[in-house]
Amino acid sequence: MRKEWKKLAALMLTAAMGAGLAGCGSSGGGAAQTTAAQTTAAAQTTAAGGSGETKAAETQTEAQTQEPVTIRFSWWGGDSRHEATEKLVAAFMEKYPYITVDTEYGAWTGWEEKQSLNILSGECADVMQIGTNWVTDYSRGGTSYYDLYQLSDIIDLSQFPEEKLKLNEVDGKLMAIPNSLTGRLFYWNKTTFDEVGCPIPTDEASLLAAGAAFKAYNEEYYPLALGEYDRIIFMVYYLESRYGKDWVTDGKMNYTEEEIAEGFAFINKLEDEHVLPSIATISGDMADSLDKNSKWIDGKYAGVMEWDSAVVKVRTAMEESVNKPGQEFVIGEFINFGQYQGGFTKISMNMCIKAGTEHPKEAAMLVNYLMNDPEGVEINSTERGIPCSAVAVAYLNDKNIGDEMTKEANARVLAYSQFTQDPKFDDNDLKANPDGLYYKLFGRLSSRDITPEQAAAELVKGVTQVLEDQ
Repeated sequence: MRKEWKKLAALMLTAAMGAGLAGCGSSGGGAAQTTAAQTTAAAQTTAAGGSGETKAAETQTEAQTQEPVTIRFSWWGGDSRHEATEKLVAAFMEKYPYITVDTEYGAWTGWEEKQSLNILSGECADVMQIGTNWVTDYSRGGTSYYDLYQLSDIIDLSQFPEEKLKLNEVDGKLMAIPNSLTGRLFYWNKTTFDEVGCPIPTDEASLLAAGAAFKAYNEEYYPLALGEYDRIIFMVYYLESRYGKDWVTDGKMNYTEEEIAEGFAFINKLEDEHVLPSIATISGDMADSLDKNSKWIDGKYAGVMEWDSAVVKVRTAMEESVNKPGQEFVIGEFINFGQYQGGFTKISMNMCIKAGTEHPKEAAMLVNYLMNDPEGVEINSTERGIPCSAVAVAYLNDKNIGDEMTKEANARVLAYSQFTQDPKFDDNDLKANPDGLYYKLFGRLSSRDITPEQAAAELVKGVTQVLEDQ
């Protein structure tokens, strides 16, 4: 509680309360007409090839008797996610014509800072896509979000692994439902590697060799590009590969300052060996993210380490290059840095409903439509990763729906990565751009304003404070 209100106070210094999004609609909502069990049964019938026309007609007739209701739905993502979700919302409103859904969305940069203020001040949307850490960081002891266990007659919770739902509990209340599990892996521009004349890296030696080859080919070209947040994930992956232990265990740092200093030193080595461009170089590219960076798009940055759910975003950006059409995008092997299989998985994002919504049943209908209903599942496809919902996965597989490379990336991550990300890893005090600790430390390290040892000491201190500050 203390930390949440501290964050709210800090955010209020930089954002006027009047800039918050408009409040909820005030019209009263009738009881939801479609139960979770009915929706799941409809999904299973559709996956098996049955017709849902009779049920749809009944639902349409029932919907005509309802009073108009307006709810708000917010999310972040890339253009393809925006397009799919707008289409999903339109289909939902057609199915339930008495419900109007106002949409609010944008890119990730700055999104958490804006939405955290809205959540803690009660001005957020009724239905929200939220990050993993938002469950604890902004729940105010379980009072910011609606207890979804109370809506289980509308949202079919039986489709989700119980242990994953437990991760989203606060004080015994279910704050959110996981969309998908995710992890990071390496994506490469094979065309550029072929031009440079070196193989795609699979271990430390071949990664360093690629740096030398790219420098000899053209000093503006790099085999791998990592921003500040990418670097902390990469560094933890490197350390997990070497030491075989989780970053955080039982709420405490599981690595010593000396071990972490090795990781920071390795990042410096990759810059020195022309594997990575400096943070100053990437900042000078004037792009919000690497997938929008012209050097990735045109093949000068030939590799990224990204989420499995980001395949479409980073691939499309590269494949649609005007200056260099026809480039080949590939998923690489996990780079071997030691005797262990590094990398972690986490819940990639969640869906929640705000506690103060005036229309919890209609909000729950939208959540269930997105996550369990065959129509919504088909439209959403793999835009939020491979779904956690069992009925959604069965439907996508039966109908052969979704990006095949996204499915491949997710399967590789789940099969390889042995570690689990602690929810506090993405705490806003650590992850926020540009004021989070990760951004500050890797920026100063890259400019050589601090040593790896100093960076390690500051990181341990900052992470420990976040873990202890509830």
